[in-house]
Amino acid sequence: MGLTRAGFVEACRGAGVGSGRADAMYRAVYAGKAEGGPDGWVEAWTPAPPSRVLESESPEGVVRKFLLPVPGPERSGGRELPEQLETESVVIPMRGRHATTHTLCVSSQVGCAMGCGFCETAQMGLIRSLSPAEIVAQWWAATHFLNATIKNIVFMGMGEPLDNPEGVIGAIETLTDRRGAAIAMKNITVSTVGRIDGLLALRERVVTDGWKRLNLAVSINAPNDEIRDSIMPINRAMPLGELVRVLEAWPLRPSGAICAEYVLIPGVNDRPEHADELAGLLKNIRCCVNVIPYNPRRNSPWPAPEEASVDAFLARLETRGQFCKRRRTKGRDSMAACGQLGNEQIRGRRLVQVGLQ
Repeated sequence: MGLTRAGFVEACRGAGVGSGRADAMYRAVYAGKAEGGPDGWVEAWTPAPPSRVLESESPEGVVRKFLLPVPGPERSGGRELPEQLETESVVIPMRGRHATTHTLCVSSQVGCAMGCGFCETAQMGLIRSLSPAEIVAQWWAATHFLNATIKNIVFMGMGEPLDNPEGVIGAIETLTDRRGAAIAMKNITVSTVGRIDGLLALRERVVTDGWKRLNLAVSINAPNDEIRDSIMPINRAMPLGELVRVLEAWPLRPSGAICAEYVLIPGVNDRPEHADELAGLLKNIRCCVNVIPYNPRRNSPWPAPEEASVDAFLARLETRGQFCKRRRTKGRDSMAACGQLGNEQIRGRRLVQVGLQ
């Protein structure tokens, strides 16, 4: 699951397996075939099924959140840690003009260290990062256990993708392999809170062949440092002005644009002057502001915004000439919407990173 076809063939060569058979094995696993040889090698590599699947209705179809078991980290410092964890992923229906497709929201970590006040995952703290294989397994489960045809993949689940660059980059290389999952690079989006160090590292990939069509989404969520400091601790180390300068110089393809995500929180960042300030902040960035009505986490200090407030904020941005759109709310009832993924039993447990499994 964590290897491209070329990497798998090379590994098999070292084990005495010829390239032709290795290629057939690789294709069979990604095709979800349970048979493939007398020794049952394909069946042995089938990932574990989801431990739970939660469904909720949306105007565009059924939203399905599924959980996959993964091993917990080793004990550290004499502290008892969970023996088994779960990744959380969401299959989201997207109704188009001619057909309904599916987007898969994948997790890159169990928990998150970024501490954003509006996010359920942040209340867990960081447990550990996921390996490329554990990320790709989420696609495999959605495709073969849930029988969903996945067109798009967004790294918007649990965790900060740029806090796990090796796992995320390795997973993208595997997911885009034409002999495997065969997801087009233009249909993959990496979403970040704005880790500048991670963005600079990702930029080195984006300018290379095969990666130029990767999409970038950045959680802006505030029009100034004062508000962003209060809801996103990362801003104290990597201020908004520095982030904006990195995004202004981001290498975009001619038809590309950055997705500037803006979680609209009542009484925090939703006033008309906030929209004006945001438009001014982003004026030199080719971007679309994706306004996301806040989805309350457990024990949230804020409610979801009123529809009139969302519409007014969007209209204000448009009057300032800022291209924008609204993120359609899906999966809120099953804690599957944006910002709602996370294990309630692990809330507040700040566990150290112990390496990939």
